[in-house]
Amino acid sequence: MHSSLSSGKRRVPLASRLAQLAETLGVLLIIAFVLFPLIWMLLGAFKNQIDIYSVKLFFKPTLDNFRAIFSNPILLGNNIWISALVSFLTVAITIPLGAAAAYVLSRHRFKGRNTLFLLILVTQFVPAVVVAIPFFNLFRALNLIDTPWALVIVYLSFTLPYAIWLLRGFFDALPVEVEEASYIDGCNEFQTLRFVTVPLVLPGILVAAVFTFISAWNEFFFALILTRSHALTLPVGILTISGPRGPMWEQLSAAGMVVMVPILVMSFFIRKYFVEGITVGAVK
Repeated sequence: MHSSLSSGKRRVPLASRLAQLAETLGVLLIIAFVLFPLIWMLLGAFKNQIDIYSVKLFFKPTLDNFRAIFSNPILLGNNIWISALVSFLTVAITIPLGAAAAYVLSRHRFKGRNTLFLLILVTQFVPAVVVAIPFFNLFRALNLIDTPWALVIVYLSFTLPYAIWLLRGFFDALPVEVEEASYIDGCNEFQTLRFVTVPLVLPGILVAAVFTFISAWNEFFFALILTRSHALTLPVGILTISGPRGPMWEQLSAAGMVVMVPILVMSFFIRKYFVEGITVGAVK
């Protein structure tokens, strides 16, 4: 009797350990699947023309690829400047307008409020290819083709609705009593919004800003259609990296690392707010 009970007790920890082992292996496989292309690109960025076609992990690293992409004829620095300018302008316009619109939709009751919010969400489901030709004809008539301003206007068409949708969740999650207390203390609506509401929803604003920046920084389709030479963004500029032997994979890997650096840096510095923002915004 005692023996059967002991064996039964031993089976439970064994099953638990096997389940934990399977879970750990599953997580490791997912991490490996996600990180493998990034690690392979990182290795390729420091390989020479010969090593780039090999699978060896140990090689003599070189910085020639990074020098090449910032020199003639590629000059990727100009594309980085355009991408940074367009991305920061998009964030600078999207966040204030998106926060103001989200606050109004969350705190003020007016006829057609839900319909207006639904129409804002519907714009997120419109395929980019549908609006590409109308945008192109419009900007051609306004002489804005191949300018950063055309890209900013187009990017606002999808970053602004997303910011409104995201930030409204944060405003809805904030108790109204907090703002009412500031009214009792003598603050008007603008002062309450500036000194009370915005600081409390700052994690959500940072999350919206990061997603807006990433969307503008990585956007390729509209940048390819609306630019030719003077306003080529970084994703489009990478297309010019080729040579007599075809794609220069080692230089493409180096350019890919340059694209990733700003996103990784921003994610590192706001990681705390990022997690907090997603958690708060998900609770209504």
